[in-house]
Amino acid sequence: MTTIPYGRQNIDESDVAAVVDALRSEWLTQGPAIERFEAAAAAYCQSGHAVAVANATAALHLACRAVGLGPGDTLWTSPNTFVASANAARYCGAKVDFVDIDPSTYNLSADALAAKLALAERAGCLPAVVTPVHFGGQPCDMPAIAALARRYGFRVIEDASHAIGACYDDGAMVGSGAFSDICVFSFHAVKIITTGEGGMAVTKDPELAACMRLLRSHGITRDAARMQQVPDGSWYYEQVDLGFNYRMTDLQASLGVSQLRRLPEFVAQRTSLAKRYRALLADFPLSFQSRQGATRSAWHLFVVRLDDATKRRAVFDSLVKDGIRANVHYIPVHLQPYYRSLGFQPRDFPAAEAYYRGALTLPLFPALGEAGQDRVVDALSRALA
Repeated sequence: MTTIPYGRQNIDESDVAAVVDALRSEWLTQGPAIERFEAAAAAYCQSGHAVAVANATAALHLACRAVGLGPGDTLWTSPNTFVASANAARYCGAKVDFVDIDPSTYNLSADALAAKLALAERAGCLPAVVTPVHFGGQPCDMPAIAALARRYGFRVIEDASHAIGACYDDGAMVGSGAFSDICVFSFHAVKIITTGEGGMAVTKDPELAACMRLLRSHGITRDAARMQQVPDGSWYYEQVDLGFNYRMTDLQASLGVSQLRRLPEFVAQRTSLAKRYRALLADFPLSFQSRQGATRSAWHLFVVRLDDATKRRAVFDSLVKDGIRANVHYIPVHLQPYYRSLGFQPRDFPAAEAYYRGALTLPLFPALGEAGQDRVVDALSRALA
């Protein structure tokens, strides 16, 4: 019996040819394909600037550094996310706190954010950065979050690791920069497009982009205008900041350029499958993620919540026995031992914890097809029975 994973990359011959061309070129590491990928991503998002890096965690870290997050500052994010959204702040020496989710969209709640900001203002402890996470590919209420950022003076870094190809309420692409300082994408193998591993930070701000480019490569520059002395020769460089080795390779970027051309097709296929899931599962004892306003999801994940959360483990195990590799996204970050050691406790963010208890991620990827989807639905029907 063939196992159906919860996610899978989609590689065709054009992708293979793009990587082979890169292998036969003069560049394997840092070369022209990276600039092509960045230009294509910036054009797609209409962001102006894009910085390709080794993975989305690196992009989040660089974004935090670029906006000046550091010791004494605090970043707020969603507890319903992968740990990287919070860890990026800790890498900068900053504190982390969380804002509970909307129980229907599973995203950071703009109402909860507004209430928490009002309390924080009175206590004199406003965040320096808020990182909303577009869970499953569904954008958060970014107009409301941006309005709060203007009122309270914090920076916004969108964690759109799930959401390249998604749209805001006004139809603009996620990453356009209308509501945030920086937006981050992931190109892990199970994401909507892939470079194997890889990430991207997009921004409208040329200074933020320049800062992230510098920091992704050890803080080293070959730009004479940024050097402290006249170059000794064309080989000369200077380290002007303490940066990192967060670079993407030309091999990865070549695959990224090819994959990006197929992004609209991938999103359309995922959307069609998600719509069909909703129809097939309409009478099942479960609920679906709600859409925020007129936004369009990129459908990285198809998540359901079981009406009877006590059955989740049994349902999960039954699916695995049937060859359906379902998953669970996510264990609330504040419940992880590391964050528990920082003082967070169960019941701190009840909506996220209630969501987690009944959450189940069903397989969703373009090659799943209707036959594979029917198999998932049949297995889930048996598991629930």
